[in-house]
Amino acid sequence: MRAITYAQFGSADVLELTDVPEPHIGPDTIVVEVRAAGLNPVDYKIREGHLEGLIDARLPAIPGWDVSGVVVQAGLDTPEFSVGDEVFAYARGDVVAGGTLAERVAVPVRTAAHKPASITHAQAAAVPLAGLTALQTLRRAGVTAGSTVLIHGASGGVGTFGVQIAAHLGADVVGTASARNHHYVCDLGATHLEYGQGLRERALEARPHGYDAIIDFAGGDSLDDTAALLAPEGVVASIADPRAASEYGGHYIWVRPDSADLAEIAGLIDDGHVRVEVAGSYPLEATADAYRELERGHVRGKLVVTV
Repeated sequence: MRAITYAQFGSADVLELTDVPEPHIGPDTIVVEVRAAGLNPVDYKIREGHLEGLIDARLPAIPGWDVSGVVVQAGLDTPEFSVGDEVFAYARGDVVAGGTLAERVAVPVRTAAHKPASITHAQAAAVPLAGLTALQTLRRAGVTAGSTVLIHGASGGVGTFGVQIAAHLGADVVGTASARNHHYVCDLGATHLEYGQGLRERALEARPHGYDAIIDFAGGDSLDDTAALLAPEGVVASIADPRAASEYGGHYIWVRPDSADLAEIAGLIDDGHVRVEVAGSYPLEATADAYRELERGHVRGKLVVTV
């Protein structure tokens, strides 16, 4: 079968379209015919060798953790799924090896759920890692109805889901993003704040009593003004800055595969509470170009590769 692989760490130039063996199926695994795979920044950070010691890669590796497709083979103990089912998954294993940027992929059932019926495979492939990250981060921060929440990186892949889920929970959401994404962030359900110089003053003007939760999906200097913005007993959570835990006593998040959480997100999508923004779609043979666009930054929503 065809797959995108890399045999050495490096830039997107090391990615190749190659022929590889069919995926191996285990007892609690399904083989999925890939219709689309979602791209995430963690993919290229691993490919560039920046996460050695945290996530191992077995070279040559097939990258990609997000997938949407159709079950073509089911393991001997996979009662959740049958051949022909449409599924999506955050198919992360302990080692980066047989990823989702291929014609078929072996998916552990603990990482998969039935695909939302109301969206396309391309949209579904944009959901798993980003949607799960948003849901699990908001949960860890204790966001509920009535919480006042500041979300950094509100227009990005994770932030897009974070704003919508927090708004659905009944939170009062304020989101930072560039000026060009003002209307987009507001349409998602948040009050928009432009990031950059003067953010502290703008954030306090927007919510003078501070924020019950500050959620960082952007990294960089996003948490620099946290002490001034956090309400008493407020909670900080970040997917990009360990200071959330070390300085502010909050949470530094690494998303977990979870089929029940993924099914919950599917329900929110099918019920119309969460919509999926696909910023661009590329064919499998143009995967390197897709990653180059992602690596330039400022992508609104998610990029996907169709197979």
